[in-house]
Amino acid sequence: MLIDRRLFVIGAPLAVAGCASRPVIGPQAAASIDPHWRAMYGEIDGEPHPVEPVDLTQIDERFLRREISYPSSEPPGTVIVDPSARYAYLIQGGGRAIRYGVGVGKTEGFNFHGVATIGRKAEWPHWTPTGKMIAREPQRYGPVAAGMTGGEDNPLGARALYLYRGGKDTFYRLHGTIEPYSIGTMVSSGCIRFLNQDIIDLYERVPVGAKVIVRPAHATEDA
Repeated sequence: MLIDRRLFVIGAPLAVAGCASRPVIGPQAAASIDPHWRAMYGEIDGEPHPVEPVDLTQIDERFLRREISYPSSEPPGTVIVDPSARYAYLIQGGGRAIRYGVGVGKTEGFNFHGVATIGRKAEWPHWTPTGKMIAREPQRYGPVAAGMTGGEDNPLGARALYLYRGGKDTFYRLHGTIEPYSIGTMVSSGCIRFLNQDIIDLYERVPVGAKVIVRPAHATEDA
């Protein structure tokens, strides 16, 4: 998670360079982007803050939302996150799942893994950096130690799903992002980030209490 798109712009090339390459798409290819994706990731009206259309020239198409074949023994409504593949799967039953591209923690040590439940949900959530984040990068996070209200510059984006274990907040979230180009990369402080359009979609589909499985970062995914 990062504190402000305006602060991040200066350091963006360095932050992304060590994680994954951003797709470079020329004007001709950009013009040929499937209208299906343009509609799925267009501007969303009716929100208290802007949800801008995603610049699809910055996103590898394999990280765009789609329904796929995904046999699983988990019940429908379970969310499975595979940090190594940079995907999250919402189990649909009948051997199907909705797959979302995600951004994950910078290193394996930043990633939560195991079984959790969605303890609460929030629209345009407030964000407060953790004590560890402030200690690790005081110049970046110290100025916002008291937190940020929800809005278009808040790093949690349009929605957040809070992961709990044993009735306690793990301080890890599934959330939106103000940095859509980071999807498919390892850039966060451990939370799982989605495109705002995708976290809004997931938010509407899963209730509080839903099961979430986050695989170890070294796991692989064939789907």
